[in-house]
Amino acid sequence: MGGPVALVLGILLAAGPAAAGAQDTVAATLRPLIASATLPLARWPDFSPHAEAVARLYASRADAALWLDRGRPTAAAREALTALANAGAHGLDPGDYDAATLDRIAAAVPSGRAARDLARFDLLLTVDMLRLLDDLRSGRLAAAPYARARGMEARVDLAALLSEALRAGTVAQLVAASAPPLTQYRNLQRMLALYSRLAADATLGPVDAGGPVRPGDRFPQIAMLRRRLRVVGDLPAGVADTGAVYGPADVAAVRRFQWRHGLRRDGILGGATLSALNTPFSRRARQIELAMERLRWLPPLERRRFLLVNVPAFALFAFDSTGGSGSPSRWMKVVVGKAVDTRTPMLYAEIRAVEFRPYWNVPRSILVKELLPTLRRQPGYLRAQAMEVVDADGRAMGDEVTADVLRRLSRGELRVRQRPGPHNALGLVKFDLPNPADVALHGTPDSLLFGRTRRDFSHGCIRVEDPVGLAEWVLRDRPEWGRAEIERAMAGRSSRRVVLTRPIPVAVYYTTAVAFPDGTVHFYPDVYGLDRVLDQALRGRALTS
Repeated sequence: MGGPVALVLGILLAAGPAAAGAQDTVAATLRPLIASATLPLARWPDFSPHAEAVARLYASRADAALWLDRGRPTAAAREALTALANAGAHGLDPGDYDAATLDRIAAAVPSGRAARDLARFDLLLTVDMLRLLDDLRSGRLAAAPYARARGMEARVDLAALLSEALRAGTVAQLVAASAPPLTQYRNLQRMLALYSRLAADATLGPVDAGGPVRPGDRFPQIAMLRRRLRVVGDLPAGVADTGAVYGPADVAAVRRFQWRHGLRRDGILGGATLSALNTPFSRRARQIELAMERLRWLPPLERRRFLLVNVPAFALFAFDSTGGSGSPSRWMKVVVGKAVDTRTPMLYAEIRAVEFRPYWNVPRSILVKELLPTLRRQPGYLRAQAMEVVDADGRAMGDEVTADVLRRLSRGELRVRQRPGPHNALGLVKFDLPNPADVALHGTPDSLLFGRTRRDFSHGCIRVEDPVGLAEWVLRDRPEWGRAEIERAMAGRSSRRVVLTRPIPVAVYYTTAVAFPDGTVHFYPDVYGLDRVLDQALRGRALTS
């Protein structure tokens, strides 16, 4: 044994007799270490974020060791060491929790070792367990986009949870319970295990086509293509080999692959499809790890209905509960903000009401950047678009555009709104979703964009493909509001607002990997580049901590 681990063992387990004259005690060693909130031999020496919890844990035991009995690791210690070593199953790095170091130290701790050495081991294990529990519960980045929503929940007392688990012998159960209680999280864990195994298989080489391969073409690389499609589940294992011809079964498998990767399902091995096919499995595993990290950011959704809008998938998913199979009760396509300049932000909010035939109040940014230049060129634009000027008190002032109106619009004294109707930018249904970013969830008069594979075309708001179906699901607790009544309200002459009996949480979310209940995983392009940003942030955190 050599290198850093040998050095750690040499310091922690420095030879020295457990002689009767030794003055070291566990308490005497622990107190200054806890007071300094520093463990120099840990990967992350500074444990100040957990110092208070650590102090309370040891104070409750009169500064006695938590994980040792007569100088040997307890059964609870072995459970803890296993949990740290298995952090990779959660997409975490076991090295962040000193797993290998602690495991080697535990194996080398003999009965009768000096109290100071035992205390250092015990404290290191305590700190790393608190770190693991904290990371599993809320993720590793304090600046996560849902931090504000999470801050509104009751603060979890990790010291109390760990103390009770030590008392009851349920350390392993505590670790399992600290991960997000979402079926999606468990499904991603299974997919991470698969793609990690595939990443380690050096025999799975790339597929080199040299140009587009169409159904019926002969393809020298067909064997590797089929192998790659089989290991990810797109080509059934029992399909007969058809030689070097790119046959119907191969085409069907490629179409399934294209569907899982947000590509056009044409069955042709073109550039985009081959690029996705040849993406290293290690990169896919990293996408899954980043997806799991983002799930840990979400505030508790409880066992009630909620909506997820996944920006890279350009899709909305409606769930009846956080448990079950993980299958959404409804899903539909969405249009989100442009990647270049009007991205849809990640946020957590609640639908509080549904508005039928809503007005569209033109946001100030759109008014200044787009509408005012148009009005200067086309004074009749408001009338053509069923728009009107509104004063500070909300009174409609008509659609005539004069020099005075333009000046007052420029100064913010007046605003513009679009009257309800089939051509309204919000469509015929708006879901009232108060949030600081003023992101709206609504229908649209332009349904053609839902036929596109990539759907980032809005100013940041979220347009839904099936507003009637979503309204029906959202208003399910209001039995008087069935589909027929919803359609009557949409076809009516006036605006109507229906308040929900209970608000429905909505998480506007960003993940390029989604695990489905059928055992497949879908990967999507990193349209906003946020996977790259998160990956760099996590790697930088590890380097600077």
